[in-house]
Amino acid sequence: MTGGYDVLVLGEVLVEIHAGAALREAADGTTARISYSGDALNAAAAAAAAGARTALLAVVGEDELSVPLLRRAAELGVDVSHVRRAPRPNGAYLLSADTEGDREFVYWRTQSAGSTLSPAHVESWRDLLTASTALITSGVTGALSPAAHDAVLAAAHLVHGAGGHLSYDPNFRPRLTGRDRARELLAAVAPLTGLLKTSCPADALALVDTGDPRTAAARYRALGARTVVVTAGAGRLLLDDGTGARYEAVPVNPAPVDATGAGDCLTGTTTARLALGDSLADAVAYGTAAASLSVSGRGGTGRVPAFTQTVALAAEHRRITGSRAARSPRR
Repeated sequence: MTGGYDVLVLGEVLVEIHAGAALREAADGTTARISYSGDALNAAAAAAAAGARTALLAVVGEDELSVPLLRRAAELGVDVSHVRRAPRPNGAYLLSADTEGDREFVYWRTQSAGSTLSPAHVESWRDLLTASTALITSGVTGALSPAAHDAVLAAAHLVHGAGGHLSYDPNFRPRLTGRDRARELLAAVAPLTGLLKTSCPADALALVDTGDPRTAAARYRALGARTVVVTAGAGRLLLDDGTGARYEAVPVNPAPVDATGAGDCLTGTTTARLALGDSLADAVAYGTAAASLSVSGRGGTGRVPAFTQTVALAAEHRRITGSRAARSPRR
């Protein structure tokens, strides 16, 4: 497809290596398993599963792992025909997880292909960005390099200027960027953002100096974000759309395996359903249901729930709790 998409995702794809033991206990001979993730791929896979025509805007390497990496993205329903190449290795990360969803990470992404993302790439995608309904990007993408920082800003301005929707997750990573740099990018992107998804206390303490979800939402909105979704631990989500901040009931997964990518799944699903015409309340309900289901898999794309499963969980959750989520999807 060369015209407009429902959802574009701008960011980084990573090789994901699962250790068979806690990282501090990974002795010689510890087993490992390869898969593929990164916040951009996680969100794109979720958007595609939610029914959106979705394309990935990223730079991948020219090493051998690029072939299965792109194959996996395509298997997840994501159009990878616009992905660019760079003569660099792909970024990678090592993780472990336990049944409580606690995670440990070690990253290798310095001088990676993904870090070469630049405004020149964004310019090459100009027609896509101005013709598509929504764009998802993140603070992680902007922290990859100075050029990637500028690429996020350029893409955000293009989409906003064309009347499109922008979803942004600040996703602060202290090993990747400093607070001042992350705050600078947030302040520039927030006024262009239709949906800002963030975590509290992790992101909020670093970026808006509070551990209180309501205060955090108000401060993000004061920066210009139209709607703010704050995740505040398992089963707790605050939605502030300017008509008042309210906690939304969230389906709880009774048997979590790994929370990696759950926030990306929330963002991808919610953005997809907004792009397809659902109300904000319904889109968020589908996003929380999909995110809850996703933690049953290991890794960022270990479980990408089919939308029929997401709809069923959202409907059951609504029946049990009496919440406003979620009616029959638009399409």
